Amino acid sequence: MESLLGTSWPVFIGLTVVLFGGASFLMGQALAETWRPAWQNVLYGLLLGLADRFLNFALFGGELLTVTGYVIHSAVLVAIALAAYRLTQAHKMVAQYPWLYERAGLFAWREKAR
Repeated sequence: MESLLGTSWPVFIGLTVVLFGGASFLMGQALAETWRPAWQNVLYGLLLGLADRFLNFALFGGELLTVTGYVIHSAVLVAIALAAYRLTQAHKMVAQYPWLYERAGLFAWREKAR
């Protein structure tokens, strides 16, 4: 499994999931707060994936140019960003338009019954 990730499990969890995952979560929230389109999460998530691979290489001696490692790390970061985006968007819709919408779960909203 380390050959697919390009690093060890503890480094993957600590660097990618905790450190860059937190940055990705904040990025998704910021994009939703400013009403940006969801596809920008993918673009910025891929850029965060590049930074993640570089720090993995520079700090922990991981492989720098591994395609599978980049794809897996970036997919995790993009998934976290999209989840934060949708969560924030649902909260924002209900908070900003309380006469129109109500919560329908963690990631969704629905029109209020009249």
